[in-house]
Amino acid sequence: MLAIVCPGQGSQSPGFLSPWLERPGVQEQLATLSDAAGIDLLAHGTTSDAETIKDTAVAQPLIVAAGLITAQALLGADIAGDLASRSVVVAGHSVGEITAAALTGTLSNADAMAFVRERANRMADAAAATPTGMAAVVGGDPAEVLAAIEAAGLTPANMNSKGQTVAAGTLEQIAALVAAPPAKARVIPLQVAGAFHTHHMAPAVSALEALAPSLTPHAPVVPLLSNYDGAVVRSGDAALESLIAQVSRPVRWDLCMDTMSAMGVTGLIELAPAGTLTGLAKRGMSGIATVAVKTPDDLQAAQELLAAHSSLEAGTL
Repeated sequence: MLAIVCPGQGSQSPGFLSPWLERPGVQEQLATLSDAAGIDLLAHGTTSDAETIKDTAVAQPLIVAAGLITAQALLGADIAGDLASRSVVVAGHSVGEITAAALTGTLSNADAMAFVRERANRMADAAAATPTGMAAVVGGDPAEVLAAIEAAGLTPANMNSKGQTVAAGTLEQIAALVAAPPAKARVIPLQVAGAFHTHHMAPAVSALEALAPSLTPHAPVVPLLSNYDGAVVRSGDAALESLIAQVSRPVRWDLCMDTMSAMGVTGLIELAPAGTLTGLAKRGMSGIATVAVKTPDDLQAAQELLAAHSSLEAGTL
């Protein structure tokens, strides 16, 4: 069985979409997605600097658009149709869960971009209200790490693996954790502009609840995992509810990986901007084969992994 996974905020880097412009139709696809997002994704994916694309209002639509572009390059124009014929599970980390919802037909591309536009703008507003941020805590005893995060007044916003937890809160709280890290652990501030997946994002939840009636969710065509508990989401309404709620509650990527392992996943493809989730899989999913699709040069390896690990059979929930 194959997993296709979609990264979250912080995975972007300046110019990462430039190599994709050489592929036919990508500029036109970016133009359509830019119209839906209300920002110039072509410029932000090719010429904008690191500080510009760190902005939540830019980063989130850019990451979702990148996933849709690379998925189409890998699977063709009918992404959900291709996936439905394979033994595949799909998951996304944080904002990547929106990309995953679009790939599985749970949300149309237009609805996905409308959702991420509202999510990004309202989360940016919430982040601007109080200077907040996030930091990865790598290594250390898990119990001691959680105790140190809570002692600093922070929230364990992303439980990525047994060896990596992301803490979120005010910049002062982040600085305190950096100054006094848990034993045998490193604290690495992340290139994000807010304390995502914490109570600081509550205003964004209300805005997305107001947006929900204008969207038309559908049941996923293949298993789609929730960031909340790693479980399979079985209906469109449940998927949309999960997407809204995850803005202010922790991401349990560790549980998503546990579910993938339990389902018998043997191969994993990470869509652009790739690298983070394949790294976590190599450490947390024993023996798994991975491909990070960073540029078009990675497509052949991804297609070979797709053929080897996703038999052409009807996807089941």
